[in-house]
Amino acid sequence: MNISSRTDFTEIEYQVTDQIAIVTLNRPERLNAFTFAMRRELIEAFDRADADDGVRAVVVTGAGRAFCAGADLSGGADTFAHGEHPESAGGELVDGVPRDGGGTVALRIARSLKPVIAAINGPAVGVGLTMTLPMDIRLASSQARFGFVFARRGIVTEAASSWFLPRIAGIAQAMEWAATGRVFPASEALEGRLVSRVYPPDELLPAAYALAREIADNTSAVSVAAIRRLMWSGLSASSPWEAHAADSRIMAELGGAPDTVEGVTAFLEKRPADFPMRVSEDLPAGVPSWPDNPYGV
Repeated sequence: MNISSRTDFTEIEYQVTDQIAIVTLNRPERLNAFTFAMRRELIEAFDRADADDGVRAVVVTGAGRAFCAGADLSGGADTFAHGEHPESAGGELVDGVPRDGGGTVALRIARSLKPVIAAINGPAVGVGLTMTLPMDIRLASSQARFGFVFARRGIVTEAASSWFLPRIAGIAQAMEWAATGRVFPASEALEGRLVSRVYPPDELLPAAYALAREIADNTSAVSVAAIRRLMWSGLSASSPWEAHAADSRIMAELGGAPDTVEGVTAFLEKRPADFPMRVSEDLPAGVPSWPDNPYGV
């Protein structure tokens, strides 16, 4: 087993085990409440995963009994006050408009070139939940609890969740959860399509690793990165004709590429494929991209 870890993070853990990056929110004494130090470290972790061709998938989970209890409210009533210098609180100013810190994490995850699996092991509330929306697959423990609690704090849905959540759960379900701000169980999250599957607590991480392992062992990294971009960009395509044009461009680019040759040959020879292409070097030019973000995510 090949294991490498980053030891210079203070509020998350980052470990790569056999091509799977495991990102663990690591403030268990505070139920992994979100801080701007955690924000910086999460963005750096996804930068690291994207730059490492040895990483094929990312699993995100929480230490202890929570996934993430939302923003750290230890600052009291001024927790969400930006004042004259919002960047000092960890937010960003873009064209004079303050951008929320959770949103910078969500947009960085959205830009990931590796598939991202959330293993939601316990309470996921506020930004602790919205940060999972740009993740590709959400798995939950039966002990997990969920809450878009913003209206109960006098603020609004953040982290671009007004874009992500209706696309995941539908506008009616998204508005029910957001307008009431109530906390709900894993069974309701499953019924509302917020999570894909629910597991007993001791089966959650093994299930997430097994899913990541299936990706790492059987697929082309370049194909998965391109598919991820096609899927997410397709949510905003104006028609299936636009989507057809996008995937046709990439099909034309990859049709004779080394990974395609290897995938077909391995199938015909009834053996596992050994894909030679690398995301850092070989991503097709036609893969949809997101607008450059002036704040680096």
